[in-house]
Amino acid sequence: MTSPTTSSDQPVQPRRAGQSGQPGQAAPAAEPAALGPVPGPSTAGAASTRRRIFAQSAFEAKMILRNGEQLMVTILLPVMALVGLSQTSIIDLDTAGRSRIDFITPGIIALAVMSAAFTSQAIATAFDRRNGVLRLMATTPLGRGGLLASKIIGVLAVEAVQIVVISAVAVGLGWRPDPVGIPLALVAVLLGTAAFTSLAMLLAGTLRAEGVLAVANIVLVLLTVLGAVLTPAEQLPDALRHVALLLPSGALGEAMRGAFFDASIPPFSLLVLLAWAAGLGWGAGKLFKWH
Repeated sequence: MTSPTTSSDQPVQPRRAGQSGQPGQAAPAAEPAALGPVPGPSTAGAASTRRRIFAQSAFEAKMILRNGEQLMVTILLPVMALVGLSQTSIIDLDTAGRSRIDFITPGIIALAVMSAAFTSQAIATAFDRRNGVLRLMATTPLGRGGLLASKIIGVLAVEAVQIVVISAVAVGLGWRPDPVGIPLALVAVLLGTAAFTSLAMLLAGTLRAEGVLAVANIVLVLLTVLGAVLTPAEQLPDALRHVALLLPSGALGEAMRGAFFDASIPPFSLLVLLAWAAGLGWGAGKLFKWH
């Protein structure tokens, strides 16, 4: 006869997770896993920081140069202002003995820098943010600092085209700049671009797209008229003179005129541009929202 099988002779079956130890009882619900902080985008296998920034910069520059509306704002309008203010006397200008073309060209270049670095970038970035483009970019290793650096380099590429076109038109109209002042003017352009691109990113990353569209255009007009861009601060009313010198627009305008008129940049204008670039860059890096 075969001996009866005891419980100790039965093979032990592995118990599944959540399975009750008693027959007929429902398995208790598994406890949810604790959620930790969402990790940032991984940089494993990504290109180097320099390559990421320059690739994004090339994309930014191409997008601006392929957009007809952006070209009108950044190139066509400054050229029209150059021709209109230098070849007509509708607006009376105190040129301090200089020709109108020599007097107005540095301010027009400053205006072109503002339009490309501030207005164009603020509006484009704000609508990219509203449409979810920046939310996708937030998942890449580029980061806020990389995006800001890419914007600045892309704007500089566009400004190179601007300056070549404006300078060619101005030379054709009789402008004869002092070659000594050209490197100094480029320094002013670099600092002005950093300050105004940072301001654009700060607005685009904190306000709604419709608000940025209105604010950016209003600010550009106010700075152009009252910010010592096209004319020296000393020609403004007393109430605005000192305020204009503290604005990035006034500092950029004075720096450009100093470079081309006197082959030197006022130290105070350099300090103002540096302060605005550093402060606005810090604010954009801290407050910018991807969505």
